[in-house]
Amino acid sequence: MQLQFQFNDGGRHKYYKATNVGDCVTRAIAIATKMDYKEVYNLIKRYTKDSPRNGVRKTIIKRIMKDLGYEWIPTMAIGSGCTTHLAYGEIPMDKTIICSCSGHLVAVINGVVNDTYDCTRGASRCVYGYWIIKY
Repeated sequence: MQLQFQFNDGGRHKYYKATNVGDCVTRAIAIATKMDYKEVYNLIKRYTKDSPRNGVRKTIIKRIMKDLGYEWIPTMAIGSGCTTHLAYGEIPMDKTIICSCSGHLVAVINGVVNDTYDCTRGASRCVYGYWIIKY
């Protein structure tokens, strides 16, 4: 079953007019942590020394997320094929998580996709794993 979708640019509209940019990492972190978009943008820039609007390497994402207190939960192993999708009941439905999909990061809050577009591909998009805050 498909997840609900809520348009959310993470606050990008307060700082930038462009709408079609590769800032999913900044957006997802801003949405999930409730940090200001520009604060997250600058945080990522300190790690990368480059604009986070053109994508962020996975090794950098891993360092940032760990530093923010998040834990990685893998949902796929080499050779296992896709076992988890952006679909109802396949990911935690009662928490705020950041899902890693093919070429995309997305915040999911209580089972609702928060992004600038519905990235679920009709509940068929594979989730490689997700970041969840450690309590």
